[in-house]
Amino acid sequence: MRTLRQLLFVLPILLVVGPSACGTPESPDSEVVEVTVPPAASFRQVTDSLEARGLVAYPRFFRLLARVRGDDRRVHAGTYRFEEGSNWLELLDTLVEGRVETLAVTIPEGFTLEQMAPRLAHIVEGDEEVVLARLHEESAAERLGVPGPSLEGYLFPDTYRFAPSVSLDAVLSTLVGRYRLLWNEEREVRAEELGMSEAEVVTLASIIEAEARRGTEMRIISSVFHNRLRIGMPLQADPTIQYALGERQQRLLYSHIDSVADHPYNTYTHPGLPPGPIGAPGEAALDATLDPAETEYLYFVARPDGSHIFSRTLAEHNRARVESRREWDRMGSSPGG
Repeated sequence: MRTLRQLLFVLPILLVVGPSACGTPESPDSEVVEVTVPPAASFRQVTDSLEARGLVAYPRFFRLLARVRGDDRRVHAGTYRFEEGSNWLELLDTLVEGRVETLAVTIPEGFTLEQMAPRLAHIVEGDEEVVLARLHEESAAERLGVPGPSLEGYLFPDTYRFAPSVSLDAVLSTLVGRYRLLWNEEREVRAEELGMSEAEVVTLASIIEAEARRGTEMRIISSVFHNRLRIGMPLQADPTIQYALGERQQRLLYSHIDSVADHPYNTYTHPGLPPGPIGAPGEAALDATLDPAETEYLYFVARPDGSHIFSRTLAEHNRARVESRREWDRMGSSPGG
C-alpha cells in the first residue's frame, strides 16, 4: 500500500514538470555541468545549487520527489558532473549513490618520491616542494606503519582515483594501504624463510625493479643479488648510484661512482643492502625478490634490447661486457647504467 501511495503522489509531480523529470533526448552539444555538494549541506541547499546551474526548473517539486523517494537525507557530499538535460531521477540516483567526480593518478613501477611528488601535488592541489618534503618525513613512515626511513618504496605503483581536493594524508593512506594488501601470510612466511625483513625485501625489490627491463628476467636478476649477498660480495647495482647522485646520468661513469663513494646508497663501496628502497617496486619485483631463480650467476650486463647477459665468473662477465659494448656501439648509443 505504501508503494502505491508513493506512486500516486509522484505521478502528479511528473505530469506537472513533464520533460524536466522524465528526461529529454541529449543533444550532441550538451554541456557538462559541475555541482559541488559541501559536507552537511541540507537538501534545500543541494536543490538551490542544481537550480542555479539550470538542472532543476521546479525546485519545490524536485524536493517533494526526493522526499517521497527518501532521497533527501541520503545525498553524499562531493563534486558531481551532470549532462545538461539530465532528468530528475538520474540526478537523484547519482547524488544518493555518491557517484562523485574523481581524478585519476598513475604511479608507474619504479617511481621515486621525486617523480611521484608532481602527480600527487596535482591531485591534492598543493605545492610540489611541500608534498615532496612530506613524503620524505620519517614521521610519515612511522605514522603509516612502514619500515622507512621514509615513504620511499612503500607508495604502491598503480592507478588510483580520488575526489577533487582530497587531502594528502588520505592519498598516502590509500597508496600505503594498497601496498599492505600484498603482505599476505604466504609472502610473510617466504620472507622469514629467506631470513629477510620486510624492509630488506622492499629494498632489494626496488633495485630489481630498476635493473629489469623485461619481466621475464626479474627472478634471474634476483638470483644474482641473492647470490652476491650470500657470499658477501658487494651488490654493485648501478641504480643505487643513480639514486645517490640525485640526478639520473645518461651514462654512468666511474667518476660518478667515486663522487658518491661515502654515500650509504653506494653499493660499490658499501656491502649489503642500502638503508632503504630506491623506488616503488611493483608486485612482480616483490615476488621475484621472494622467489629468486636457482642459478649460479654473479654478474649481468645490459644489452640494447633491454635483455641482459648473465655470467657465473668474472672472466665470463668481461667477455659479456665486450659483446654488450659492441652491440651498443652498433646502435650508436650507450648503456645508461
